[in-house]
Amino acid sequence: MDLKEIQNLIKFVANSGVAEVKLEMDDVKITIRTTLETNVTEATYVQQLPAQAALPQAQVPQVTAPVVVNVAPEAPAANDSKYITIKSPIIGTFYRKPSPDKPVFTEVGSTVSKGDVLCVIEAMKLFNEIESEVSGKIVKILVDDMSPVEFDQPLFLVDPS
Repeated sequence: MDLKEIQNLIKFVANSGVAEVKLEMDDVKITIRTTLETNVTEATYVQQLPAQAALPQAQVPQVTAPVVVNVAPEAPAANDSKYITIKSPIIGTFYRKPSPDKPVFTEVGSTVSKGDVLCVIEAMKLFNEIESEVSGKIVKILVDDMSPVEFDQPLFLVDPS
């Protein structure tokens, strides 16, 4: 499995409502545990076994859940071409607030200046502030609060005019 497939599996498990999933393949073991109260992934363990040390395992029938993929139609590129896209510089979890009891950093329609904090992304228990690279007005927030984001994933659309 490559990194993209593992990330998709984590997203699927987080959204499915199951508490724990264990997946064992030839040389890879993956365990994903989620908390049901907040549906946030708690821990993900990926263990790759050396190829020569892999022991033959008894075949266990696997029950697979149907995968539901929601494909949202993309907005016409002509409308978004005048906007600047602010993208995620890292992989992690997107948060719109600095903490649960604080207000959000920015809303749709707010004016931001270069250097203003737009969100935080948690990566390996570190909270990284994502600052605006341009001055302008927030047109659209492209990511839901507390959702996983990937490197170079669009987060905000900003109208620089």
